[in-house]
Amino acid sequence: MNINVIGRKNIFLAIALILVVLSLASIAVFRFRLGVDFAGGTLWDLKVANGSPATVKSVLEQAGAKSPIVAYDAATGDYSVTLPQTNENERAVYLSALESKFSGVQSLDVWSLSPSVSASLARRAVEAIILVLAGISFFVAYAFRMVSRPVSSWKYGFITLLTLVHDVVIPAGVYAALGYFFGLTIDSNFVIALLVIMGFSVHDTIVVFDRTRENLSKQTSGKINLPEIVNKSVNETMHRSINTSFSLVLVLLALYFLGPANLKFFALTLLIGVIAGTYSSIFIASPLLVLSNREKKKK
Repeated sequence: MNINVIGRKNIFLAIALILVVLSLASIAVFRFRLGVDFAGGTLWDLKVANGSPATVKSVLEQAGAKSPIVAYDAATGDYSVTLPQTNENERAVYLSALESKFSGVQSLDVWSLSPSVSASLARRAVEAIILVLAGISFFVAYAFRMVSRPVSSWKYGFITLLTLVHDVVIPAGVYAALGYFFGLTIDSNFVIALLVIMGFSVHDTIVVFDRTRENLSKQTSGKINLPEIVNKSVNETMHRSINTSFSLVLVLLALYFLGPANLKFFALTLLIGVIAGTYSSIFIASPLLVLSNREKKKK
């Protein structure tokens, strides 16, 4: 069963545009809540018997802790507490307050990062994402350098860049909203997830583009019907892309529901990005390829 992707391109592109606009609005309105990696502070691992995240947070606040974020790992029974940068004396006060409320309180590990170091990490994370976006786009343009009929190779690279921005912005927008409503913070795991999403998405996009190139090379003479060839190429690779993505989605769902707490939202970011990347590879990249050639004809 073939889907007329090119014939319905306006619908698919409109859906993508709406999702990107909503995601950008989410980022602009809610902003990102920065974790210890990017804002500085202290990450404190504790074991608290007969406690709960809400009660542990309440005791810490009563002891003087400012805006503590408490996460619970059901697999290990450990609590991870994120605090502004604290010293040993302050943590001793907090620990004493916890011990007076709960039994079996134990400090497991403490990790602190200064604001200057975290600011440097945040800047490098942004630079890494920008460089990867640019590098992938130039690589695709170079890989398709022998293709110039009827679409120039640089357009393959530029369209790849647009699809990657789509795939990164959507999970970022969702994460910004989750941070506002549920207190999630972004850290190095979030940046790694975005880089993984880009790698996975460009792989699917290149598969579709390569099949398009292969089908174009078979048109040795006569007029090239680009929309028909692109639509044929998308349908020839669609089942492979969906099956590959579905397999990864199953793994990520298992990691989200059954994995450790510190990887829960890493898996969620990947899950959203993989779905967005599959959509962009099939329903955005190819229609944009046809539209870019239409603009060329108009000129």
